[in-house]
Amino acid sequence: MNQDELRALLSEVQSGQRSVDTALQDLKDFPVAEIESASLDTHRQLRRGFPEVVFAEGKDPNHILEITGKLLENEQNILLTRVAPTVAKQLLDTYPETNGEYNSVSRTLVFRSKPIPIVGRGTILVVTAGTADIGVADEALLTAELMGNTVERIVDVGVAGLHRLLRHRDQLLSAEVLIVVAGMEGALPSVVCGLVNKPVIAVPTSIGYGASFKGLTALLGMLNSCAAGITVVNIDNGFGAGYAAALMNRTNESSP
Repeated sequence: MNQDELRALLSEVQSGQRSVDTALQDLKDFPVAEIESASLDTHRQLRRGFPEVVFAEGKDPNHILEITGKLLENEQNILLTRVAPTVAKQLLDTYPETNGEYNSVSRTLVFRSKPIPIVGRGTILVVTAGTADIGVADEALLTAELMGNTVERIVDVGVAGLHRLLRHRDQLLSAEVLIVVAGMEGALPSVVCGLVNKPVIAVPTSIGYGASFKGLTALLGMLNSCAAGITVVNIDNGFGAGYAAALMNRTNESSP
């Protein structure tokens, strides 16, 4: 339940269109829905402006099915991250009527129950250093899009061929928030941050040869960037970057 839906419910009770008992039934899982495998935060949409997201990796598939089913009862848009293909198929087969969309590259699964109004004041631009970074970038892009933002993407413009990035300078300068995704030595966010005057969120990925240490080299490089003002999220955390970008981009009117 979001802020507008709660306001409408209370208005109906006030006007006599809805009984108190009916309203209590609608609010029975407010603010926590307890199921056998989880305690679901049904209040998060009101508090944070976006419903609880399901991190699927490491969870029992039966628990994921149970959690998803309960969230679908609330008629919310649902995002699941790090979803294995077999689990995605199981979810889509179990809930075939729910417009589920699985992205095998980013390992994200979305159930769209309602339209998503644009609440961001500008464009969020996701930039990748290499093609191998696209999975993490798509997780960031989808998260920001589901949170009501206009999103764009530029791929494969790493510092090994800097001219590829400079071709997109106008697009870089027009973005309100930029998410820059890179593995290897993680240099691209520093370059982008040196070109723009808007927030830059750096996402290190686990892409690279042995000395990249599964993304640790990129992470440390981004944390030690000489370009001022870069925000750095954890390795491969596209979701965290997309969420942070959406919070940075939203207007005061769209805040919960």
